[in-house]
Amino acid sequence: MTERAGPLRPNIRRERIEQVVRERERVTVDALADLLGTSRETIRRDLTDLAERGRVRKIHGGATVAEPRLPEAEVEGSFQGRLLENADAKRAIARRAIGLFQPGDTLFVDTGTTTQWFAEELASASGLTVITNSASIAGLAARGASSSTFLIGGEYRSDGTENLGPLAVEQIGHFHATHAVLAVGSVETVGILDFDVREADVARAMIAQARSVTVLADASKFGRGGLIKVAPLDVVTRIVTEADPPPDIGAALEQVGAEVIKA
Repeated sequence: MTERAGPLRPNIRRERIEQVVRERERVTVDALADLLGTSRETIRRDLTDLAERGRVRKIHGGATVAEPRLPEAEVEGSFQGRLLENADAKRAIARRAIGLFQPGDTLFVDTGTTTQWFAEELASASGLTVITNSASIAGLAARGASSSTFLIGGEYRSDGTENLGPLAVEQIGHFHATHAVLAVGSVETVGILDFDVREADVARAMIAQARSVTVLADASKFGRGGLIKVAPLDVVTRIVTEADPPPDIGAALEQVGAEVIKA
């Protein structure tokens, strides 16, 4: 990132601060002030504003990356709790996955804790078209420069801020995408599985309308024992994870030609 001569407008300056924090993960007030050519007091005010909006986490002497949260402050249910499980692995997977997509790509993105982390990366991407059933993912994806976002409708579920049901499945059928980016409940030798019937219906609909399927799954998802089969492994183009799959699942993925990408 290059330093710009002259004072920046507050909104531009705060966008730059957020970008620096995301790139470096942790940055001091002094470093930001020097980089942006402004006072430390101004930087502190900017960090307070960004922290209040959930864009960074303010710490003593600087800021670090904020943990993603759902837009409704009152949502503290099971989805929010799962969002923070294995957070480091999910963040690493999201950062590795975003590099797999190029401007001009069209992505289905379903609701899940790892795809919520992925949406944080979509906010900094450009030129993508994102189709999702998650209101929170749509809000983040829409921040991407020159990106387009479509929010699938349906019956709204506040835990996960997602739209589900027959109407959601019907609307997905009106789109065709280059990629489906999916979070799953479990990866088994028999396929990818989930724990919710309606979420599985949405994932299947996205798979049917996409040319390739990218699964985002941290190591805890291997052999977890999902309840509902979403699809066999041979629909998976690639899986992004932070660890090697167990030997039996790794062999099954290799047999169907699915690429394993390590974060």
